[in-house]
Amino acid sequence: MSLENLFSGIFKNKTVLVTGHTGFQGTWLSLWLKSLGSNVIGYALEPPTQPSLFKTLSLERDIKHIIGDLRDKEKLSSIISQNQPEIIFHLGAQALVRKSYAEPLETLETNIIGTANLLEAVRYCPSTKVVVIMTSDKCYDNTRNERPHTENDPMGGFDPYSASKASSEIVTTAYRNSFFSKITSPRIATIRAGNVIGGGDWAKDRLIPDFVRAVIRKEKIKVRNPEYTRPWQFVLEPLSGILWLAVKMIQESKYSEAWNFGPSSDSKQFTVKMMLKAISTEWGINESIMEENTNNELHEDKFLNIDSSKAEKFLGLKLVYNLQETITETVSWYKHFTEQKNEIKNFSIEQIKNYTDHAKQLNLSWT
Repeated sequence: MSLENLFSGIFKNKTVLVTGHTGFQGTWLSLWLKSLGSNVIGYALEPPTQPSLFKTLSLERDIKHIIGDLRDKEKLSSIISQNQPEIIFHLGAQALVRKSYAEPLETLETNIIGTANLLEAVRYCPSTKVVVIMTSDKCYDNTRNERPHTENDPMGGFDPYSASKASSEIVTTAYRNSFFSKITSPRIATIRAGNVIGGGDWAKDRLIPDFVRAVIRKEKIKVRNPEYTRPWQFVLEPLSGILWLAVKMIQESKYSEAWNFGPSSDSKQFTVKMMLKAISTEWGINESIMEENTNNELHEDKFLNIDSSKAEKFLGLKLVYNLQETITETVSWYKHFTEQKNEIKNFSIEQIKNYTDHAKQLNLSWT
C-alpha cells in the first residue's frame, strides 16, 4: 500500500506548514507528511534537544526548513504569505510543564501570543483552508478527581504551562467565532492529546527519555511521582488523528471545533511506576533502575484522563496500538538508535508503514 493513498490522498502535492517541526511530534508529523507526498514547510526554533530527532533524521534535506520564533509576528506572517500553505498544523509550543515554572513568561508568550500571531496571519492568507492547533490534555480545569475530561469541560490551569494551553484554546475559539465563521473562511480546530511516547523524544524531565539516558549512562533514573497516572499513547496515534481531522475539515465545516485524542481504557490507570516497570521489562533490564526523587516541590496533577469518545464516534478514530505494543515500538526505536544510528531514518519510516498496516487491518477510515 502506497503511503500517498492514505487519508484519501488529500496530502499529495499539498503545501503544508508545520510549526514546531523541529520538536519530537513535529518531526514525526513532517516525516509522515513527506511520505504522503506533501510539500512541507517547517517553522520553528532550532531543535530543542541534543540529540534531536530532527537532526538524527536529517529532515532539513527533505523539507523547507525555516528557523523562526512564533513570537515574531512579522516573520511568521511573512513566511505564511510567501508560501501560501493550504493546510497548517500548529504544533509549535513551549511544551514542558516544569520548564514553565522556570520560564513562565516565555511559556505564556509562545503558547498564547504565538497562537494568536498564527491565526492573525491566517486571516490574510487566501490559500489556507484548514488549521489544526495542538494544545494539550492539561488545558482543562482539573478538579483532581478521576473523571475523564470531555471537550465541553471548562478550561483552566494550575501551572503556567497548563494555563497557557487553556488560554490558547480560548484565543482560538475567539478567532474562530470572530473572524472564521463564514462558510468560505478557513476551518480551525484544536486537539487536546494525552501523553505521547515514542522513539526520538529526548526532552528533559520526561519519563522515557530520562529512562533511556539512565540506561545509556548506567545510572538510576530519578522518578518524581511514581503513583501518578497519565493517558499514555504512541506518537503516531494523535498524528494520524490530526491528519484525518484535517481531511474531514476540508470536506465539511462541522468538524471545526475541539477534539480529545487519547488512549483506550487499558492505559488510563497506568501509573508512572507501572510504565517504568513495563519499559524495563521490554528493554531486558532490572526495574531497580528506579530511584524515587523526593525533592519535588512543584505541583503536578496526580490524575490526567480525557474522554475521546467524540473522536471515535464522529471521526471513526481508534487507537491502533495497545499499551504493550506502544511500549514495544518505543523501546525498539531507542535500541535501534543505540545500535544502528545510521539506519534510524529508514527504521522510522518503517515504523510509520507498520503502524498504517495495523490500522488497515483494523479497517480504520483514514487508511
